[in-house]
Amino acid sequence: MSKPFDLVIRGGTLADGLGSPLQEGDIGIRDGRIAAVGVVSGAGAEEIDARGRLVTPGFVDIHTHYDGQATWDQRMQPSSLQGVTTAVMGNCGVGFAPVRRADHDRLIELMEGVEDIPGAALHEGLSWQWESFGDYLDFLATVPRDIDVAAQLPHGALRLYVMGERAARLEPANEADIARMRELTRDAVRAGALGFSTSRSLNHRSIKGDPTPSLKAGEDELIGIGRGLADAGKGVIQIISDMAYSQGDELGMVFRIARDSGRPVSISLAQSHRKPDDWRKTLARIQAESQTGTRIAAQVAPRAVGVLFGLLANRSPVHGSPTFLQLRATLAPAAMAAAMRAPEIRARILAESIEHPFLRVDGKPYDYERVFALGSPPDYEPPLEKSVAHIARRTGRTELDTAYDLMLENDGSALLLAPFANYADCNLDTCAEQLTHPNALFGLGDGGAHVASICDASFTTYLLSHWGVRRDHGRLPIPLLVNLLSARNARAVGLTDRGALAPGLKADINVIDLENLAVQAPQVHRDLPAGGRRFLQGATGYDATIVSGQVVYRHGQATGALPGRLVRA
Repeated sequence: MSKPFDLVIRGGTLADGLGSPLQEGDIGIRDGRIAAVGVVSGAGAEEIDARGRLVTPGFVDIHTHYDGQATWDQRMQPSSLQGVTTAVMGNCGVGFAPVRRADHDRLIELMEGVEDIPGAALHEGLSWQWESFGDYLDFLATVPRDIDVAAQLPHGALRLYVMGERAARLEPANEADIARMRELTRDAVRAGALGFSTSRSLNHRSIKGDPTPSLKAGEDELIGIGRGLADAGKGVIQIISDMAYSQGDELGMVFRIARDSGRPVSISLAQSHRKPDDWRKTLARIQAESQTGTRIAAQVAPRAVGVLFGLLANRSPVHGSPTFLQLRATLAPAAMAAAMRAPEIRARILAESIEHPFLRVDGKPYDYERVFALGSPPDYEPPLEKSVAHIARRTGRTELDTAYDLMLENDGSALLLAPFANYADCNLDTCAEQLTHPNALFGLGDGGAHVASICDASFTTYLLSHWGVRRDHGRLPIPLLVNLLSARNARAVGLTDRGALAPGLKADINVIDLENLAVQAPQVHRDLPAGGRRFLQGATGYDATIVSGQVVYRHGQATGALPGRLVRA
């Protein structure tokens, strides 16, 4: 005789995703949906004993950049290793549709430059079996995955499709251009795009150094695109802007776009080390604007945003050394580290690194007062006295010598963390203030981007483990953290069928051993197409991650189930 439920989770501590107090209870799942919550008397074909475990909705990550990976890979790792069950891509105005055949290379160059995804991997991995955004979604729908994915329409691709070379030259759009972009935006959202994204950042450049095509798009163009969303009657807008070149009130323009379109708008927000208090002014203006009825939010991170240095990473203090680059191209990591310890090679690499210093994206040298050994387990909130500069002063060595030795530890697999945002005071108090703001959304994990320079897909696990359990002071309530990870993000991008533990909703669920929940150290793998490098990062503490009622990961190991699908608006 068949049992009333496909899966029952028994006796867990339920965090419903809506911010309600924690409660003990069961969850019954049938046909991929939550059928019962509370005391579930009927049996399940499969049951999970969740006593002593936290049970949450699956995490919804609204900033992932899996636009390429989702076309060739069935596993959206590293995000799916971190409790994520829905990944939203098409962020920062970059992506691969709509596209004409002549622009394939240009979009790859843009993605490679902006999001640091190897061009060789994209050239080999992308099949380009699409032109319109709807075609792209149809192709994504053919691939079963471990988790669900959803996509936004990227401004860079849209502008190139409509304007061609004029877009690349940053020329203003004319009325016909804007009308066409409005029409294509409406069609993309009707086909299932969750919304539209754009970038107005000087830091976003193609691998050739060309600025992103959307950099100087006028307000009339953005309002026209917003009206395309209004025409469709749904969809969200995501805007990246460092306001570096704008002579006017950039945030005021964002507000006007939100008001005119009537659609929800989010911007990315972090603490600048050069202007460490500006983010507070931005959030205060966002809050005031939202009180007038405008739907406006800021995507924020749970820890410092920064790059990782390492022998196999894309960046390190010695990447300017020809000798180092030759060793990196020919030797395995342990052999490479051994060779770099030889006095003659060490002296040569250090001398070459002084002559050819490896600089930040903005052309400035890294500040070793804020470069730290990441360690294993990784420490993402190290005190100032553990910086490379402080260690160098204590030991009477140069900063470069010190960084060199730290990277050679663990047979050359050790990493250094170089925060460039959210760490002006060498602590994460700023992040707590951002996360608890009423207009905050949790985001910026970039799971599919900066693949050998950054590994922030673990933001999800870190938010819950560090802020909910491990931080010595200033911990945040578990119901709030789970709300940030699930229902708040799901609702923010229009996904009302998930993000909470309630009957009728999609059965995307995590069963978590909270006391043992922790991120592991990132490790470099060569598993992208064309042998491209990327960081992967695991976690401990996830007893089970469930998508549409099927267990896809147990204790960090894939079960083989691939119930994940494309989610359309």
